Amino acid sequence: MLTGIDHLVIAVPDPDAAVAALERELGLRPGGGGRHKGLGTLNRLVWLGDTYLELIGIFDRALAERSWIGAPTVRALDGGGGLATWAVASGALDADAGALRARGVAIAASIPGERRRADGAVVRWRLAAPATLGPVESPFLIEHDPSGPEWTPVERAARAGERHPIGGSVRLEILELATPDPGATGLRLLRGAGIGPFRPSLSGRGARDASVGPQTIRLRSASGLVAGPAWPIATIHLRVDGPVAPEIETRPERALLGCRFVVRGT
Repeated sequence: MLTGIDHLVIAVPDPDAAVAALERELGLRPGGGGRHKGLGTLNRLVWLGDTYLELIGIFDRALAERSWIGAPTVRALDGGGGLATWAVASGALDADAGALRARGVAIAASIPGERRRADGAVVRWRLAAPATLGPVESPFLIEHDPSGPEWTPVERAARAGERHPIGGSVRLEILELATPDPGATGLRLLRGAGIGPFRPSLSGRGARDASVGPQTIRLRSASGLVAGPAWPIATIHLRVDGPVAPEIETRPERALLGCRFVVRGT
């Protein structure tokens, strides 16, 4: 069962500088991070409850180009940075991936993953990835180890109540993706990840929405836009539980890290 968007993988030249920019510009408190041994990538995280932004960079390009997560990261960085891929949380990874394979989807067998934090703790998970990863391709599925660091009931409860400098706890509400053909992208996500069907969005302008757990995937036409550094594929909509800090409220939409961020308070 897919339970929601797990995280967004945003490719940046320097993850430490990236989390500093998010804290300075949007009032989002940075979390930890670490290195993906054997993959050539390193990261910093910004937690939004159980969902997070992964600011990912590379420490070994040759190694990254050969790894499943390094390859889309390199492609995104070569295009100016921004959303490289994204992940959906699964409560039953083998069953969910098996159901997709039964429908003819080319999704790999689950593989283990780990990240060593600065404090030496090792965070572990399992994931199943489609043949092609990209910002408007099907996401990969991930299931975290609930007995290990970051996913125990105590740590999850602490994250749920974390107040960011922006004004309160923050949640990812909508992942909006600009795509040349929203209809085709919607069908790809439905067939490749079981996300959808997409429906006309109340936001208008031909956008289409689908729910994934508590979040929304929104597809909007990118017709006429030129792909590249000047083309943020992802608009990340954040909801703050409480009033937004005045310096953020006056500019609720900002371009950062190759993405657009839209912040709304309650």
